[in-house]
Amino acid sequence: MMLRQFLVCTFALSAFGQATPNDTSQRMEIMLERLETGSWHVIDPGLVLEQSDRVRFRFRTNFNGYLYVINQSTSGKYEQLFPRSETGQENRIRAGVEYRVPATDSLFRIAGPAGHEIVYWLVSPAPLTDESSRAPAGRPTTSPTLVPRCDDVILRSRGDCIDTSAGPRLVPRDADLPHNLAGAAGQSQPDLLFLRQKDTAVIASPETFSAPVIYEFHVAHR
Repeated sequence: MMLRQFLVCTFALSAFGQATPNDTSQRMEIMLERLETGSWHVIDPGLVLEQSDRVRFRFRTNFNGYLYVINQSTSGKYEQLFPRSETGQENRIRAGVEYRVPATDSLFRIAGPAGHEIVYWLVSPAPLTDESSRAPAGRPTTSPTLVPRCDDVILRSRGDCIDTSAGPRLVPRDADLPHNLAGAAGQSQPDLLFLRQKDTAVIASPETFSAPVIYEFHVAHR
C-alpha cells in the first residue's frame, strides 16, 4: 500500500551469531532507521515498531552488484520496494559506498495488521531481467502468522520491546518463494553468516557471489 510519498511495510529476524567475518568474505551491512522528532536514528533491528512509525534502511557491501528489495506484507501482498520510481531507479551498488533505501526523499510508513512483514533482499552480480526483478502480480498469498514478542530480559534492562526473531535471516529451505525470486536466486545458495555489530546487521559469506543471493529481513510491528 502506498500513501503518496510513504510506502507501507513491516519486518523480522533470527538471532545473530557471534563470529566475525574475515577480510576476504563477501559482506553486506544493513541498518534500520526510524524518524524521531524530525531526525533519523539507527534502531535495533528487532525493535517492535508501532503503527505509523516511519523508517528507512541504510545498506553497504564490500563488493559490486545490483540490489532488489521486495516486501511481503502481513496481509500476504507482495510489493516491490526498490527499485521503483518513488524509491529510486538506480540500483547498482559499489563496494564501500553506503546507500539509502528508499534512495529518494520517500520513506516507509508502518501500517497494516500486527505481525512480521518479510522483506526479501536480493543482491546480484549482474542486473536481472525486468520480469525477474518485479514483485509478482495477482492476489495476495497466505502470509505466515508471526506474533511480535518482547524479550523480557531486554524489556527489563532497557525498556525496549525487542523481538529477537526479527531482523535478517536465511530464507527457509522449504519456503514458497514467489516464482520470480526463486528463479532469479536459483536452487543453490551460498552459506550465509548473520551477526550483529551494535545495531548494524551483518550478512557475510566466505564464498564469492557468482550468482544472485537472497535473504529475508523481518520487521516486527504491533
